[in-house]
Amino acid sequence: MTADEKAKAKTEQAEGKVKKVAGGAVGNESLEAEGRAEETKGDLRAAKEKAKDAIKPK
Repeated sequence: MTADEKAKAKTEQAEGKVKKVAGGAVGNESLEAEGRAEETKGDLRAAKEKAKDAIKPK
């Protein structure tokens, strides 16, 4: 996994989690949904990079 893509994935996951928790705390369903979406985007980016690493020749 490239360091840049790994960092983007972790950032998206962290920002998404913060938005999700903040949205839930204040009762803002829109912010909570946005957080879930961003967290999922980070998860998918990380999975994509792991798959690319798995098939990369050693």
